Parts: sequence; structure tokens; C-alpha cells
Amino acid sequence: MTVPALDAFIAEATARSRLQADAADCVLALAPLMLDLIDQARTFLQPQHYRSSAAGYTRNLIFDAPDASLSLYAIVWLPGQWTPVHDHGSWGVVGVVEGVLEERSYVRLSPDRGADEEIDLARGGTVLLRHGAVTSFVPNPDHIHVTGVPMERSRAVSLHLYGRTMSNFNIYDVAARTRRRIEVAHNES
Repeated sequence: MTVPALDAFIAEATARSRLQADAADCVLALAPLMLDLIDQARTFLQPQHYRSSAAGYTRNLIFDAPDASLSLYAIVWLPGQWTPVHDHGSWGVVGVVEGVLEERSYVRLSPDRGADEEIDLARGGTVLLRHGAVTSFVPNPDHIHVTGVPMERSRAVSLHLYGRTMSNFNIYDVAARTRRRIEVAHNES
């Protein structure tokens, strides 16, 4: 099935991302596209994009570029579901389709950004993203955060566009002061 709003977004996001060598310039060029896309989400999101699980937040794949340069997911967050503390190793643009998504940031204090041990993180600020909100991030070199929905809030659904196939990322154990790369699964459309 072809969906004009989604097809136009993918074509334009692909073109714009290829024109930008710098991650910050890339998200600057793509954020307005995400703003338009979330306004049209009801025209292309199908029941399979709203799949959820009581076991944890659910990543529903919408698009994965054949060259692994872009991927788009609908992520469903039930009350009380959170990511681990993580970074993506990529730029990203996120738009909220439903509910309120919360992002809590961390700052890496350790000077050796390549180290996987003896990592000191400090908690940063919190951002609350309502329906219609768009945010972005770049790996400069890290964008460390935890994202989710507190138990007292209702379900949230967000669209996540990444500058690569998002099949793995780094998670951090704040208490153990470590980082490790994990493989992550998603539901196919």
C-alpha cells in the first residue's frame, strides 16, 4: 500500500539527509518535515504500528532504507514503560503523535568518551513532549537519555526517525559506571 504523506516524507527526508554532512544541520533540515508528518499520522499509521506489550515499550518499524541510512519507527509507550539509559550513536528526530513523552537527559562527565568503564554520568534536565511536539538529538559525541511515560500518564505514541537502521545502541549502567552495546528488536510492518 502506498501512502502519499508517508511516501513524500521518506523521499524528502532521504534527499535532505543526503545533503547534510553535519548531524546538527541534518536534524535542523528534518525537524520541520516531522512536524508536518505527525499532523498526518492518522493517514498512514495502521493497527500494526500501534502494537504494544506489557513487557516494555514497543518499536514498530515503518520504514528502513535499503542502504541503512534512515529508519522510521512508531514507538508505543504504555504507562510506566521506559528505555534504559542509552545513546543512539546517530542523529534522530522525534515527533509525538499521542500522549506525553518524557525525556530525562544525562551528561557524561568522564573525559574518555571511548571508554566503556569508569563512566561518570550526571542527571540533566527533563523535557515533556505533548502531542504535536518535535525534538531532535545529535551524537556530539553522546546524547545520553532515558525516555518513557510515568505510571500516572496515559499511553504515548511517537515517531522516531534515525540516521541509520536502529538495530543496536549503547546502554549505560549508572551505578556500575559502565556502557555496553545491545542489539534491539522491532516489530515489522
